Amino acid sequence: MKFSCNRRTALALLCAAGAGGASAQPAHRAYPTDTVKIVVPFGAGGLTDILARSIAQQLSARLGQSFVVENKTGASGNIGADYVARSKPDGQTLLMGSIGTNAVNAHLFSKMPYDTLKDFTPVSMVASGTLMLVTNAEKVPARDLRELIALAKSHPGSLTYASGGPGASQHLAGELFKTMAGIDIVHVPYRGVAPGVNDLVAGQVSMTFDLATVAPHLKTGKLRGIAVANAKRTPAFPDVPTMAEAGLPGYEASAWYGLFAPAGTPADVIAVLNAEVNRALADAELRKRLLTLGAEPAGGTPQEASRFVQSEYRKWGDVVKKANIRLD
Repeated sequence: MKFSCNRRTALALLCAAGAGGASAQPAHRAYPTDTVKIVVPFGAGGLTDILARSIAQQLSARLGQSFVVENKTGASGNIGADYVARSKPDGQTLLMGSIGTNAVNAHLFSKMPYDTLKDFTPVSMVASGTLMLVTNAEKVPARDLRELIALAKSHPGSLTYASGGPGASQHLAGELFKTMAGIDIVHVPYRGVAPGVNDLVAGQVSMTFDLATVAPHLKTGKLRGIAVANAKRTPAFPDVPTMAEAGLPGYEASAWYGLFAPAGTPADVIAVLNAEVNRALADAELRKRLLTLGAEPAGGTPQEASRFVQSEYRKWGDVVKKANIRLD
């Protein structure tokens, strides 16, 4: 999955926003000076949480005020997202949204507490996250994708896969895997990615689709990387093939994350936030850290983010409808 912007776009934005170097500082006066809350609608430890804390740290330093992260979990991210949607549009409360909260959930639930496209103003896309199909190295004997599919077909309903919750990117990736491979594996939703990974390491579930949270366990050998769900291999684990390379052509799934404000937030506030998020994502150390986690930094303008989210909303709406996935 690719955003409509790239690093060159982000750097061009930085040059425009930061012309005159330190002279960009007066624009910060357009931003409220009280503590700013970035709501993560999932549990601590997952990539959404890691991204939010990384951006909060950068924004705190760059804007000279406190940005704090608050995890508000439940209902596949809807509780936290709705909290932000109902917050005062003054820039004090933001959402680290995801493909689930800002594109997919509206198609999974018959009743939504917020309007996905109308109740938020995109600030900037933040990152595209790599998903990797990983298994428990001890409990699951399959060593590659073909062996895993064969195992699942010979034991229908016995293998399980963890997700960060119904409708999360891991859930969608798993359902797409089931459909395309013609297998029966059981979805086990958790309140966040990290608890599911903990159970995967312990052998309570068979597999999941993730990278940021599982990376340390791949290095120790407790988990086995089977295939990358994205279209390209990840630099973090270059020896792990893509799903297409491993034997499932046409398969592609990834996650994405963006910073959102409540609809109606003043344009000057959005502009300040956007410029600083782009500056943060251009930071060499942050980029290096995110790439190590399998997250490709994004950035770009609010308008680009809005167009991207709308296209994803339509795309995944079609996928959910064809797969007949409902969560209520």
